[in-house]
Amino acid sequence: MTARLGSGPWLLALLVAHTAANAEGVAGVETPTLPTVYEARVTRVSDGDTLWVKPLAGGRYRKLRLDGIDAPEICQDGGMASRDALAARVLEQVVTVHERHHDTYGRALVRLTHSGTDVAARLVLQGHAWSHRWRRSLGPYAQQEAWARKQRMGIFQSDASAELPRDFRQRHGPCPLP
Repeated sequence: MTARLGSGPWLLALLVAHTAANAEGVAGVETPTLPTVYEARVTRVSDGDTLWVKPLAGGRYRKLRLDGIDAPEICQDGGMASRDALAARVLEQVVTVHERHHDTYGRALVRLTHSGTDVAARLVLQGHAWSHRWRRSLGPYAQQEAWARKQRMGIFQSDASAELPRDFRQRHGPCPLP
């Protein structure tokens, strides 16, 4: 017997597979997204890991969070220095943005490069942020953080056991609005 093109169990299986592969937005089905890469001008720096950009190709301003790091809260020791270090590096500069996905606050989580340098890695290396820890992982910038601690850079200058921002937020709550 020869299966006809328009019928048979294989057609049903093909339809199910196609539907599952294209089920974006269906509850319980996660569809991986490809990273979005574009060039943009940095227009504002909110704190040591959050900034606003305007894509060079046009479109709306975008709020971004540097992926892989955790900078001090703006009202925490080192918070303003962290913000100022990020601003000194990228404010009004053209950067390359690699968007991975969005966080619960609607910010795109990104890897940002300026003049070929990973901006987050540089901030951690200068002691202006921690490598973002997740479960048992010390994060993507653990080596840069270890070096900054050893050299007593930035937030590790006077206290090598500086308080992580998530612990600071748990103890003090969010920083008051300016």
